[in-house]
Amino acid sequence: MVSTNLSNDLANSSQPESSLSEDVFVFPLSFSQQRLWLLDQIEGENAAYNIPMAMLLTGILNIPALEQAFVEIVARHESLRTNFQVVDDVPMQLIAEAVDFQMKVVDMPVTTGLPSLPVPVEQFITKETQRSFNLMRDPLFRVKLLRLDAEHHVLIMTMHHIIADGWSLGVLSRELTELYNAFNVGKPSPLAPLPIQYADFAHWQQDFLAGDQLNAHLEYWQQKLAGVPSLLELPTDRLRPSVQTLRGDTVEFQLSPELSQNLKQLAQQSQSTLFMTLLTTFSILLHRYSGFDDIVVGSPIANRQRSELEPLIGCFINTLVLRTQLTNNLTFSDVLAQVRQTALEAYAHQDLPFEKLVEELKPERSLSHSPLFQVMFVLHNTPSRHQELDGLSLSPIKRETSVAKFDWNLSMAEVDDAASPYLVGRWEYNSDLFDVATVKRAVGHFKTLLQAIVANPDAQVATLPLLTDVEQHQLLIDWNDTETTYPQDKCLHQLIEAQAARTPDAVAVVFNEDQLTYSDLNERANQLAAYLRSCGVGPEVLVGLYVERSLDMVVALLGILKAGGAYVPLDPGYPCDRINDILFDAQAKIVVTQQTLLASLPATSAQLVCLDTDRHTITHTDQSTLDVEVAPDNLAYVIYTSGSTGKPKGVQICHRSLVNFLTSMQESPG
Repeated sequence: MVSTNLSNDLANSSQPESSLSEDVFVFPLSFSQQRLWLLDQIEGENAAYNIPMAMLLTGILNIPALEQAFVEIVARHESLRTNFQVVDDVPMQLIAEAVDFQMKVVDMPVTTGLPSLPVPVEQFITKETQRSFNLMRDPLFRVKLLRLDAEHHVLIMTMHHIIADGWSLGVLSRELTELYNAFNVGKPSPLAPLPIQYADFAHWQQDFLAGDQLNAHLEYWQQKLAGVPSLLELPTDRLRPSVQTLRGDTVEFQLSPELSQNLKQLAQQSQSTLFMTLLTTFSILLHRYSGFDDIVVGSPIANRQRSELEPLIGCFINTLVLRTQLTNNLTFSDVLAQVRQTALEAYAHQDLPFEKLVEELKPERSLSHSPLFQVMFVLHNTPSRHQELDGLSLSPIKRETSVAKFDWNLSMAEVDDAASPYLVGRWEYNSDLFDVATVKRAVGHFKTLLQAIVANPDAQVATLPLLTDVEQHQLLIDWNDTETTYPQDKCLHQLIEAQAARTPDAVAVVFNEDQLTYSDLNERANQLAAYLRSCGVGPEVLVGLYVERSLDMVVALLGILKAGGAYVPLDPGYPCDRINDILFDAQAKIVVTQQTLLASLPATSAQLVCLDTDRHTITHTDQSTLDVEVAPDNLAYVIYTSGSTGKPKGVQICHRSLVNFLTSMQESPG
């Protein structure tokens, strides 16, 4: 059983403290610090692991009291006085006994009111929060104060993740409030001394995870994660780059108070937590998107199970790897029960750092994606950062992120509205892989799933709806609204005849350098039609069309229709067996072709009409339009399938369908 009193554990173990000088002490790194140190060495200085916080202070600010509060905070927390260097070939924490902390004040006077921050101020904040740290030399906690006018200031605080985490921001905010309010009226610090420091935790962690404790945790995780897929393949908008980048963006959304309350009630009824309920829904969405039955999601955990750790600023956060195995016959309630059990087991084994887990499991590594999981889910429950500095109104300044450490990172939090609390979400995504429109659709699908599981938690995973009301209307109504106005009493050749009467000299067909006007096309087609009629072609009679692409092909096609027949296209590029199968199945009595293609045409009992060698006979036929009784429901052509599932099958298309199709193509080509 792990002791819950970390102070006692530390008292019973030796401290590996050493000193480089009288005022600098050396301690080993925690496992999370080791990972961040390694990333810094590999990637170089960048702002990907900066933790920024900025806020607008409105009112009369006591600047000396504010600076005194920060000086006290830095003095209280060793992590804020820490740098990282290699000592005897090992990266170590170098903790200064004291530092000369100064809050830099920058004057940026504004000449207008402040309904919003001026662009130069916004640019300054962005530049400051995106400025990288040198872990060996720079103070890893920096504070700047922008003085806009006597009653408006912007406070900018930036820390590197190697010395802090999300919980730490709550600690910082709370201590800053208490210290400023005390120093503002000349009182001493009201804060009790810290029982331990972060370096003590780092030492305990290294000592605790030696021997049997490490083996017990590893055995669980090795069994739990055996055979997990190395990559969750979501339907991306672009191919995954060979080297993962951190370029990202976010989409924010909120759930209605009613839905938020219903989700909490469902969690209680299921003897689960809101986190488990939301994670289950998210895992189902990933399952439906990817088609994978094995879904692995990462989730951060504060990792402050012991009371001594709660008031510390430091990088305690750990990452749990949560695996959910789904099949379509499972219900939401089934999956929720599985997620609940997985989460409870993971909490019991959370002391094993993620970094150590990756090191021991040795998953397949790739520069294109993170190991073990590529999607993260977070439900924020860190201490409130709400501050009430005496005489001041504080407004957090929202900063858009351009960093994405994972393919998707869905984080949610509850807004504690007194009247109607509700949940808000922030969907961070890798913009190398996804477009914003794709992520907005995913948000809509996530909301739809949540509403569906609240309505019926016993529904099977496969039956839970994804589409929003708008998408359903688009799919069922808009995309099926294909009705169009077309001449229902006409055949295609009749429409072409009408066009030839209107614009006889307009160009109708172009092939390479050759062309035909509507008048020429109509007359030549009339001659061929008359000839074909003399050969017995009429309504419902199939005529093979075996010609190369040319003006003659269009003349032949139109001539067959004018004669009342239906053409059967035979591409000269088809294999001989396919052409033979089509001719046998169609039982075409006549085949219109060209002399040059006769050698490749399979043996057939059909009468052959050669457009080139029979041209003399054809052209001496009457050029006037024939009066053939062809109705819109008569066949226009028969086209054969590929035969990939067996023999080719002929699909019969009537004039009405052809005219409808070509009319719609005029309105929306495709």
